[in-house]
Amino acid sequence: MGKCEQCIVREFSSLKALNKDELVKLAECKTSSIIKKGDYIFEEGDSVNGIYCITVGVCKLSKLSPNGKDQIVRLVKPGELLGQRSMISDEPANLSAVALEDMEVCFIPKSEVMNMFDNNNQFSMNMMKTICGDLKDASEHMVSISQKTVKERLAETLIYLEESFGKNKDGSLRIQLSREELAGMIGTATESCIRLLSDFNKIGLIELIGKKIVIKDLNKLRRIAD
Repeated sequence: MGKCEQCIVREFSSLKALNKDELVKLAECKTSSIIKKGDYIFEEGDSVNGIYCITVGVCKLSKLSPNGKDQIVRLVKPGELLGQRSMISDEPANLSAVALEDMEVCFIPKSEVMNMFDNNNQFSMNMMKTICGDLKDASEHMVSISQKTVKERLAETLIYLEESFGKNKDGSLRIQLSREELAGMIGTATESCIRLLSDFNKIGLIELIGKKIVIKDLNKLRRIAD
């Protein structure tokens, strides 16, 4: 793990407001770990006594519905923080964070975060803006689920996966979600998701290579999503 002052998380998150002395203190109290693909960073109902900095890898934030289905709320990429809402509200985590690939994660204890809150107004403001942004994203996701068709949501999600996480050398989406995970992300049954992917493949919007998805016509996908 690199130094805090050179870390990607500092560049893209609330931590960019910290000065050199604060970053040195941060480096002294943080703990770093490797999270293997499929493992939990934390589970729904856990006490989150600090924040997690994502330095490498992508995870999903999901909620288990009463019928046992995994509803993916959003994906979290390097440079982002996890756990700030639960830590500040002093409530158990309302979502689970699960690694979609091998990850490197740093943990900063609550005592140190709250000390930065007390002594750095810009850090506090940045953190609040991040939480507000997350709430905005969650409300927009709810609107999409309630107002858009499953076909529109699938198109929207495929565009999001390519634009946010990029492609492999063979043109396939870099983040490879299972069909069940993709269905959970758009809020539909796995069978419906598989059927729609097959329809998109037949009309040339995408190409299916095993479990991989290659977007072939981004413009048409945008028209469907909008």
